[in-house]
Amino acid sequence: MNRRHFLVAAAGTGVALGSAIKANPQAPRATFKLKYAPHFGMFRHSAGEDPIDQLKFIAEQGFLALEDNGMKSRPLALQEKIAAEMSRLGLEMGVFVATADFENVTFASPDPAAREKILKDIRESVEVAQRVNARWVTVVPGRYDLGKEWDYQTAQVIDNLKRCAEILEPHNLVMVLEPLNPWTNHPGLFLTKIPQAYMICRSVNSPACKILFDIYHQQITEGNLIPNMEMAWDEIGYFQTGDNPGRNEPTTGEINYLNIFKYIHSRGYNGILGMEHGNSRPGVEGEKAVIEAYRKMDTFEA
Repeated sequence: MNRRHFLVAAAGTGVALGSAIKANPQAPRATFKLKYAPHFGMFRHSAGEDPIDQLKFIAEQGFLALEDNGMKSRPLALQEKIAAEMSRLGLEMGVFVATADFENVTFASPDPAAREKILKDIRESVEVAQRVNARWVTVVPGRYDLGKEWDYQTAQVIDNLKRCAEILEPHNLVMVLEPLNPWTNHPGLFLTKIPQAYMICRSVNSPACKILFDIYHQQITEGNLIPNMEMAWDEIGYFQTGDNPGRNEPTTGEINYLNIFKYIHSRGYNGILGMEHGNSRPGVEGEKAVIEAYRKMDTFEA
């Protein structure tokens, strides 16, 4: 997850005040082999600004899910409206952000006030998840403390995550921890690598605590994508996509998404792959390019 993408997604999908281009009435296209999940705004030139029309367009293109980082900040009535339409269309809800702080030491801090803020965020996220039929929520464990030994901070993060898991477990909800790259987007954050996230999830030892494997971020941080997926598989709960460099749709960078999607499918993965990236080209043509990129990468042999 990227702070810029989070803010754009949260702000750019209000119901249109004027007339909007409506989703084209057409026969639904064949669904994909995997549950790739666009986000609001990704197809706004084709579908219009109204999020309900965007949902219709997403379903018409054969997508099976939606991801919305900013769902938690949307008005309650809009959350309910989105959930009802997704249910009608048969779309599954991907992640929204439960708690993420890019500026402060949070999970790594022993401060009781920091812990209470985290737990408050998680409790509020349970209500939102139940309202919009979500199963996964994203957690970014904040920054690391330059003045403390790393292992003490890790122990503090694990302790805070265990408390979050206690809240989530009774509701069958899963927080997915997202390692973010420190080189291009997010210097100074505590969680950066898949092996690190794997060790933390094993230590928390809860079905409510898994890894969000963001392929874009991990290509930058450590590469070795498929071997790391294989090593961490039992603790991976969710994927996000995006090519590098540029953080746009597959086929625009260096990542071999055809092989990656083939591997994920071969493992029997039935979860969601959030399309947390931009469009490499503007307007309707750029939106068509996104759809066709996923069609092309979805041609792997099962």
